[in-house]
Amino acid sequence: MKKELKLKNQVDELLLVNQFVDEIGEELGLDMELLMNLNLVMEEMVSNVIFYAYPEGTIADIELSAEYDGKTLTFMLSDQGKAFDPTQKEDPDIDLNPSERQIGGLGIYIVKNIMNEVTYQRLEGKNLLTMTKDIENK
Repeated sequence: MKKELKLKNQVDELLLVNQFVDEIGEELGLDMELLMNLNLVMEEMVSNVIFYAYPEGTIADIELSAEYDGKTLTFMLSDQGKAFDPTQKEDPDIDLNPSERQIGGLGIYIVKNIMNEVTYQRLEGKNLLTMTKDIENK
């Protein structure tokens, strides 16, 4: 299975991301908890691109693809915004009281904990974030 989605860096496009993930979940027969987690991951990472990758007012394309090889579900998120490697972001201290924690970073932390592997590359002026999730036999 391989699917692709092209969208713009606009908040209302997040609905398309959710539909994309839901279609994959239905096709693969994923359980509701896993599907909700995958939706959270994709919404978080696409939101980061929408809000932070481009100067305000810039309209640009974002590409999201998914591939399932029978064992592993791989999502690839690509954009031409400013370079940012979320895998290098230091994990927040979740033991701190929320009022004492710095703002931001919790979404990336959640993504790294839900997915089995998250890798980043900067290729030919593009950010390429690859996120994999091992899918147990259904």
